[in-house]
This record gives sequence, C-alpha cells and structure tokens, in this order.
Amino acid sequence: MSMEDLTDRQLLELHCTVMETLRERGVVRSSNNPVADYTETLVARALNATLAVGSQAGFDAVGQDGTRYQIKGRRLTAANKSTQLSALRNMASNPFDQLAAVVYNSTLNVEYAALIPLEVVVQFGRYRTHTNAHILNFRCSLLDEDGVTDITKLIAQTAADE
Repeated sequence: MSMEDLTDRQLLELHCTVMETLRERGVVRSSNNPVADYTETLVARALNATLAVGSQAGFDAVGQDGTRYQIKGRRLTAANKSTQLSALRNMASNPFDQLAAVVYNSTLNVEYAALIPLEVVVQFGRYRTHTNAHILNFRCSLLDEDGVTDITKLIAQTAADE
C-alpha cells in the first residue's frame, strides 16, 4: 500500500487507528499529537521516572529522587525548522526542577536532548504576555550552558531499545 494511493479521508482514518494502537500499547498517553506523549514516555523510561497521573500543573514526571521533570519535545521538518518548545507557564511558582527537552528529526529520530534546570530556562526563555507563558527555543547551543546536562545518547538509546 502506497500512501499516495490513499485519499485524505483514508489517511486521517489511518492516523486515528495508529494513534489508538500506540495508546493501547502504552507508547503515548492520549490520542493527541504523538510527539508530546511519545517524548513524555521516552524520557520517563530513560530517567526511570514515574509519569504524573493525569494532567499535573507544571511537571510531567517525578524521578526516584523526587526531581520534578517538565518534558517537552519538538519535531523538526523541512517545512518547520523551529526549535521553539510549547508554552512553559507559571514559572514564578517553580513548577518543575528540570526541563527534559528533546529535539527530533522529521522521522522522530533523536537529534539532541538535555536536562535544563529551571533557572536556565528562566534565563534563556522569554516571557510572552499574549500567551501568558515563557517560550524557550531549544537550540543545540544550549547544551553548552552551565548546568545543562546532555542526555542525547541516553534518550537515543532508550528509543532504539523500544
């Protein structure tokens, strides 16, 4: 079966079926955009952390040592090479300890990943009033900042083991 032979409606139905199957297998937690859910699952497995139940304000997983992780992923494509992560809200309330960020290529292979302390997120992120949130562009150069831990190999290996 070639994707080009499928109608738009058939492609949408296939997407829905794939998302439901991934949810049933525990790869993603919802039927929403798979990048976010996949990243949460992948990072939690790699860090041996426990995913938060439901929607927790400010963090997505908790490590065995109590570290609270906010987890964000970004898929780069030929049409969109932006490294901007989704909104980070309520930064003044210290909602997490570490931001676990992963950038993927267009086929969801890990390009780079890091643990970024909250204070570094605040330093490099920019507050946007229209979204009432901080926005962080997770460029590769951020891996060289003090306090940032490069976890690219760990995340890539965890993804390869699935």
